[in-house]
Amino acid sequence: MLTSMTTVIRRELLIAFRRKADILNPLWFFIIVITLFPLSIGPEPNLLARIAAGIVWVAALLSALLSLERLFRDDFSDGSLEQMMLMPTPLSVLVLAKVVAHWLLTGLPLIIISPLLAILLSLDFNTWLAIVLTLLLGTPTLSFLGGVGVALTVGLQKGGVLLSLLILPLYIPVLIFATSAIDAASLGMAYNGQLAILGALLMGSATLTPFAISSALRVSVQ
Repeated sequence: MLTSMTTVIRRELLIAFRRKADILNPLWFFIIVITLFPLSIGPEPNLLARIAAGIVWVAALLSALLSLERLFRDDFSDGSLEQMMLMPTPLSVLVLAKVVAHWLLTGLPLIIISPLLAILLSLDFNTWLAIVLTLLLGTPTLSFLGGVGVALTVGLQKGGVLLSLLILPLYIPVLIFATSAIDAASLGMAYNGQLAILGALLMGSATLTPFAISSALRVSVQ
């Protein structure tokens, strides 16, 4: 199973690097949104620090939605998805590998460029650290939950709007606890509880959603 997962992840990374727009578009969208807020409301540090949590996580959520639609759609179009279902490796394992590859391409870059956020939003070290930790725990959860919606709509011609309607309610708990942790950090308060809940959401989604995604894919293919 580990070999199959490694093969799928390598395949997804190779395909993505051949089509760099799939990687760069969500990242550029995230950077542009973060950049526009200081330009539009002014560089006042206290104001930026107060709204930083909402800016960062709304931008991260929207960039995740922007990149989700291609998670299984190309495999569905060229018949690769049906071939995955016929492989001896459980489909849930292959789905897990594809979601991990999606996070490596879309979630990890947000964490890597997080020092830029600290500069643009005039954040102190503690607030920046909270942003990094919430992105580290929250963005994989967005990928896992988003995979469920993509699997349900993969067979539709124009499923983008329906995908957003299905996924946004599932994203709300992640958004609430992530922004709460960043707000607490900006006020100098402890935010271990919020991180623990984000970690629980990640563990729960990583455990359960591969089975839900594989079942939804079988329904969509049939």
